[in-house]
Amino acid sequence: MALGFLLWLLLVTIYDFRQRRVPNWLVLAGAAVALAALGLGMQPFGFGWTQALLGAGVGFGFLLVFYAFGLMGAGDVKFAGALGLWVGLGALAPIWIVASLLAGAHGALWYLLQRWPLSPRLALILSGPTSAANGSSATPRRARFIPYAAYLAMATAAWMVWGRQS
Repeated sequence: MALGFLLWLLLVTIYDFRQRRVPNWLVLAGAAVALAALGLGMQPFGFGWTQALLGAGVGFGFLLVFYAFGLMGAGDVKFAGALGLWVGLGALAPIWIVASLLAGAHGALWYLLQRWPLSPRLALILSGPTSAANGSSATPRRARFIPYAAYLAMATAAWMVWGRQS
């Protein structure tokens, strides 16, 4: 089950880096498998329904505040809720801290590259796809250049390797 979880994290990471969004089908698939693992007693981290549901609620609810202020995309929020089903409440804080440090480094590097006199176009690599590349001709919306769900997924993989060795 842990291998399936890692595969899901990898898919989220790739999708978010390439498209700067996490599709609902991917979030729902991860949540459904997490619920099935709980129901079948195959939860890979050894906790039950209470911890999983608390993790999902806090994961979703906490990031919902950032979404409400336009600082985060809805896919990031939904992914955090599904992620909470997998890792429970106790793992969310260290995962958020590492993911936020990675996202902060991404933003700082993007900012510096935009102002680098030799080639400000290097910042486009960190910016993600443009509206035209997404096929979107709708009204322009705020750019989401930091793939936070990808950083959450990467931090979770690191937590699986190093954070649980106590």
